[in-house]
Amino acid sequence: MITKAVFPVAGLGTRFLPATKANPKEMLPVVDKPLIQYAAEEAIAAGVKQLIFVTSSSKRAIEDHFDKNYELEAELEKRNKHELLSIVHDILPKGVSCVYIRQAEALGLGHAVLCAKAIVGNEAFAVILADDLIDDNANGCLSQMSEQYDKYQHSILGVQLVDASETEKYGIVKTDELNHRIADIEAIVEKPKPADAPSNLAVVGRYILTPKIFTYLEITQKGAGGEIQLTDAIGELLTDEVVMAYQFYGKRYDCGSKLGYLEATVEYALKHPKLKKDFLRYLRGYCIPGLGVDDLAE
Repeated sequence: MITKAVFPVAGLGTRFLPATKANPKEMLPVVDKPLIQYAAEEAIAAGVKQLIFVTSSSKRAIEDHFDKNYELEAELEKRNKHELLSIVHDILPKGVSCVYIRQAEALGLGHAVLCAKAIVGNEAFAVILADDLIDDNANGCLSQMSEQYDKYQHSILGVQLVDASETEKYGIVKTDELNHRIADIEAIVEKPKPADAPSNLAVVGRYILTPKIFTYLEITQKGAGGEIQLTDAIGELLTDEVVMAYQFYGKRYDCGSKLGYLEATVEYALKHPKLKKDFLRYLRGYCIPGLGVDDLAE
């Protein structure tokens, strides 16, 4: 089983300034839980026992979120707020531990993963980007990928189809024909122009990697954006091992963008057991019948 997951959370979150000036983007809430908690819950549901956060000096709020807050808990207990107390207690289940590592320089995703080498050790591990919120009610994305890893014992990248015009936003893979949503990767390219993209299968923020990836991360030179790209190291790993692409079930919300974040907030609110009825009533009242989206924008 995959028991360790790396969460690269040292980014500056510039697309959400000024909200992220003092608050990590991973702590932005979708309804009533921060993005990082959704990511951690997905990992824990897949059997992960150790959460490895690669942080920066401005991300103490993430550490505090997963730590105990004795003052808050005592106050909730005093006021008989037992439901709220159980919510606070259940943020991190028993048997799951957290490790925090500082990424001293902002050198990219590949460098962030490399920072976790000493903790990961010589075993396969997951990498989860909290910006990519993936919703699947039946089986979480990482759980699906872990099942595939159990079967094939190779590195696996979570992929989805994107519009050809959007390939410049992603790492794009070339694969054999997908068989039951999985295939060997032949090549991977970081943010290619649409004319140069080998396909429209994009890698999103879910990875299961063998420890061999660290060998290549240690020698990978700065690439796109002047950063050490995980995609480049994976491209080198392909020369040594099989790497597979898995087209997961579920809807992905790009919460690194404002529009994706708003979409996630609305759709998760419509599924929230205590909010959905009242929120739906509000939306119906706001979206007046016969009034177009363009009219609302004006």
